[in-house]
Amino acid sequence: MKLEIDLGFEKRTIVSGIALHFKPEEIVGKKVVVVANLAPRKMRGIESNGMILMAEDAEGKFIFINGDTDCANGLAIS
Repeated sequence: MKLEIDLGFEKRTIVSGIALHFKPEEIVGKKVVVVANLAPRKMRGIESNGMILMAEDAEGKFIFINGDTDCANGLAIS
């Protein structure tokens, strides 16, 4: 799935293998954790500039990693 992610200071294209787990309309507007300090990588002919961090439960369900508070886009994780 090709996603456009707003990091607060820039927008990035990220190619993710989550299409088997989510429909596009389920993730629009979601706050996600992005690994943004990776080298760009071509996937399916599209340059991906990051990775969405997710967890996988015992049944193989993907879960977005996010906090329970609403925060601004682009905040650093420490």
